Amino acid sequence: MASGQETGESEIEIAIAVSDAETGMRLDRLLTQRLEGLSRMRVQALIRSGAVKCARQTIGDPGHRVKPGQSYEVLVPPPEPASPAAEAIALNVVYEDGDLIVIDKPAGLVVHPAPGHAEGTLVNALLAHCKESLSGIGGVRRPGIVHRLDKDTSGLLVVAKTDAAHQGLTSQFSAHGADGRLVRAYLALCWGVPPRGRGVIDAPLARSTANRTKIAVVHGASGRRAVTHYEVIRSFSGVEGAPVASLLRLELETGRTHQIRVHLAHIGRPVLGDPVYGTGFKASASRLNANAAEALKSLGRQALHAAELGFEHPVTGDILLFKSEPPADFRALLEGLAKQSRPAIPKSRR
Repeated sequence: MASGQETGESEIEIAIAVSDAETGMRLDRLLTQRLEGLSRMRVQALIRSGAVKCARQTIGDPGHRVKPGQSYEVLVPPPEPASPAAEAIALNVVYEDGDLIVIDKPAGLVVHPAPGHAEGTLVNALLAHCKESLSGIGGVRRPGIVHRLDKDTSGLLVVAKTDAAHQGLTSQFSAHGADGRLVRAYLALCWGVPPRGRGVIDAPLARSTANRTKIAVVHGASGRRAVTHYEVIRSFSGVEGAPVASLLRLELETGRTHQIRVHLAHIGRPVLGDPVYGTGFKASASRLNANAAEALKSLGRQALHAAELGFEHPVTGDILLFKSEPPADFRALLEGLAKQSRPAIPKSRR
């Protein structure tokens, strides 16, 4: 049985009771059967976003098994237009052929339309730039999109223009470089210096039950494997001479939402300027010199940049590798940090 009620102009709450015949069914399958007009992929996205609760507890795992007598409350956003409109938004095109396009995305640009960002996205820009040639596998809201970057993360992103390219790229991104074809590296400025020059952060992630807009390290059945490799490129001292920040190069072994940001915060080294996972380090700005403090204030976002992207061309088989210099606001912060009195040196490069 399902019933729904308006919770405001933006969403509808639907209650679904589990019958005896549905015992042991996956939650995503149950909701797909009960919620008319929603695909299984859309249902899974709703679950992972924290939109489903049972007995006031958020259920973030699409594979959660349901039991008879349980009732699930689902917060369903209102439908949006069937397809985004093409918009003449300037793009920094790094590479393009008949199968794919590589973009150097600026900070502040949302990748695909979503509630609150129906216009002005990368997809809107690509629809104008590529016309009819974007792959349809991603659906009308995400044509050609095989991976994404957070709104305020800058850097390299590849988009498929044909279905064959979409399938081939998706295969590589699913492997996350394990088969040697995909290379993705990020640059981040973080608070403090990790204990070793190189290291691995292996901590499972899931949607936070306390705040569904955030991701958290979660041990247990709901946590999904997440592994980040880091290397300290350079470290910086503060006005008093003690280590205050460092420049890291990071590679992902998995590709979870907010993975780098959550993992660095988990080890006590959040990304500078991160408004979600680095709020506890705001007072650390007082340890920066005037140039660095002003640059951090002007940045107004997390200091994270997708600097390298390499992959096997899904159609020709050619090996492609692209590199991107950090944008001006990131470089300004880096230069400000470099003006500190005594650069700190990592204790170990092992």
